[in-house]
This record gives sequence, C-alpha cells and structure tokens, in this order.
Amino acid sequence: MSGQTLLILGGLFNLAFFIFHIFFWKLFNWGKELAKLTPINRAVMQVLNICLMFVFLIFAYVSLFHTQEMLTTWLGQSLILFIALFWAIRAILQLAFFSRTKLVSYILFIIFIIGSALYLVPFLSI
Repeated sequence: MSGQTLLILGGLFNLAFFIFHIFFWKLFNWGKELAKLTPINRAVMQVLNICLMFVFLIFAYVSLFHTQEMLTTWLGQSLILFIALFWAIRAILQLAFFSRTKLVSYILFIIFIIGSALYLVPFLSI
C-alpha cells in the first residue's frame, strides 16, 4: 500500500475517533458519572475530551487534504512521525491504565497500534 493511501486511511481513522468521542457523554453516562467528581475534575474531563476531538480533526484534515505535503516536506514528515508516536503512546497507555482482564482493552490496544502503523509505515518509507 502506498504512503498516500495509508495517510488517507489514517485520516479516516482519526475522523472515526473524532466521531466516537462525540458520543462519550452518552456512552459513558457522563451526565451522571461526572457529577460524582469535583467541579474542577468534571470540567477537566470534558475540556480534555473536546480538545482531543479537535486534535483528531487536525490529524484527519492534514492527512486527507494535505497528503502530498505530508509526504514531501520536512514539516509534513515530522507531523507523520508525531501522529504515529501519538497512537503508539495511546496504545501503551491502554495497557498501563485500563483493565488487562477485559478483552475490549486488548482490542483497543490493537486498534491504537494500527493507528500508529498507518503513519509509521509511510514515515519509514520516505
């Protein structure tokens, strides 16, 4: 698969995570669950999620609409590497912070490794 194709798939991958994070309030019953936290911790959780959603949109945008620049410029190549590292770190954090007794944790770990590979392979091919 070409680097261009992998970056486009990476853009769709990040777009999917943006959409997934939109549903965190409902999926994790944040209306009720976050009410158990102090106001500052409740705010931090929601602000971090919204900012992370924006990061996913940035990753998707540059991957889908600036694919050639990503592959051919120093700045783009650096960004490819940093996105690969972002998803690799997320994979490691999955095992460090979430239950290792649940299958879903391992499935998410694999998904995050795939996200990293979508960017690492084009970076290594440059």
